[in-house]
Amino acid sequence: MSATSDTGNVMMTADGVPLKIKLRRAERMRKVWALALIAPLFIFLLITFIYPIAELLTLSVQEPAFVETLPETTPMLEAWDGEGYPPDETIASFAREIAQARENRELGAVARRLNYDISGFRSLIMKTSKQIADSLTLPDDQMLDAFIDIDKRWEDTAYWGPLKTATPPLTDYYLLWAVDHTRDVDGNIVSVDENRKIYLQVLWRTVEISIFVTVICFLLGLPISYLLATLPTSKSNLLLILLLLPFWTSLLVRTTAWLVLLQSEGLVNDFGLWVGLWSEPLELIRNRLGVYIAMVHILLPFMALPMFAVMKGINPWHMRAALSLGATPLSAFMKVYLPQCLPGIGAGCLLVFILSLGYYITPALVGGPDDQMLSYFIVSNTNQTLNWGLAAALSVILLAMTLVMFLMYNKLVGVDNLKLS
Repeated sequence: MSATSDTGNVMMTADGVPLKIKLRRAERMRKVWALALIAPLFIFLLITFIYPIAELLTLSVQEPAFVETLPETTPMLEAWDGEGYPPDETIASFAREIAQARENRELGAVARRLNYDISGFRSLIMKTSKQIADSLTLPDDQMLDAFIDIDKRWEDTAYWGPLKTATPPLTDYYLLWAVDHTRDVDGNIVSVDENRKIYLQVLWRTVEISIFVTVICFLLGLPISYLLATLPTSKSNLLLILLLLPFWTSLLVRTTAWLVLLQSEGLVNDFGLWVGLWSEPLELIRNRLGVYIAMVHILLPFMALPMFAVMKGINPWHMRAALSLGATPLSAFMKVYLPQCLPGIGAGCLLVFILSLGYYITPALVGGPDDQMLSYFIVSNTNQTLNWGLAAALSVILLAMTLVMFLMYNKLVGVDNLKLS
């Protein structure tokens, strides 16, 4: 702006545009340029991170197999009350469509979905779809007998019920399965069979391990952070480097190192036998102890660093004032110093707990069968059993637990109090 003039108490620029409008345009252009600068990063995150996760989570409530493969039979099954056998025309439609789907190689998704309810259902469907083609000319009222002639299991009404429960394209089937529940033919939520009840146990195990690791990291991280915050800078920097050493190697290498150290003939057992701490090698891996040791070693910096950052900003004269007023060192620490550390303590506990919830490599390598956490079963359902719906439902549970922890932190400490510098 080269010059301004005052016309009617309105500041004008040299080109006759009011100054207020000119400033608004400049501010708008600044925002446009800022958005243009972050747009590539946002688009990259949207394509490679946000969209895939959203797509995965939708799998937990979607089951399009029946609607896409059996479009004529699906509404008939939905109209059926689920008692006894389906109507004759429904059975006949089912026969025609599974025969056609097999011919088109489209029956796999339906067979796989039914196999989740009853083991062996997939082979039954594939066998029936192959042989039922010879009976399609029969009257509708004879089609049930044709199914039974192919395989006697069709005489059991328990094999017809899952056909109805699997038909809705939007379903809570996988979400309920993730907490060991399902719906019967009447739509009531019931517990799954005893041989399928594993996920609630795994969920509590995941929470238990995460809480225990968080508590240990807090008990170890608090004195470390206090020491770093109170030492002279030259000494605290050296200790800080030692604390950050785990970050300089990959997670897999660190976990494998513990596997070597803690094995029966490893360095820890050899040292204990040499100094006489125990008389025979201890089982330090393939159990919960190994999981705790490895996870605490990896996650301890995530607890100590936020607390150190907050403690570094606390005025040391507060403690001295409390001591001068007659408080004991312990009382001064608990009543004056520690309350000022709450933002760092909350941030550290939140980070460690959330990271612990999703741990996979460490429990898989140093833990036993009873030490695997929820992430192990997500990977197993994704890569081995190809049950993407259940894997997505278990992921939803992990995400929900993370959000609950964040809301608890915000309620107790407050996000605004999170000051790491």
